[in-house]
Amino acid sequence: MVKAIRVHELGGPEVLKWEDVELGEPKEGEIRVKNKAVGLNFIDVYFRKGVYKTSTLPYTPGF
Repeated sequence: MVKAIRVHELGGPEVLKWEDVELGEPKEGEIRVKNKAVGLNFIDVYFRKGVYKTSTLPYTPGF
């Protein structure tokens, strides 16, 4: 089990939830990478606020 920031509803920073996420095994031609730090783009704020539509909720920021 790994941790991820997830968004279940649109809104401000208060809708960001730190939760456990189940990952499947990598498929053919894929690898798993462990990140220690990541950067987000401002477009992630637009998705979280609902300015741009996401394909599904919940989603994990990081476009």
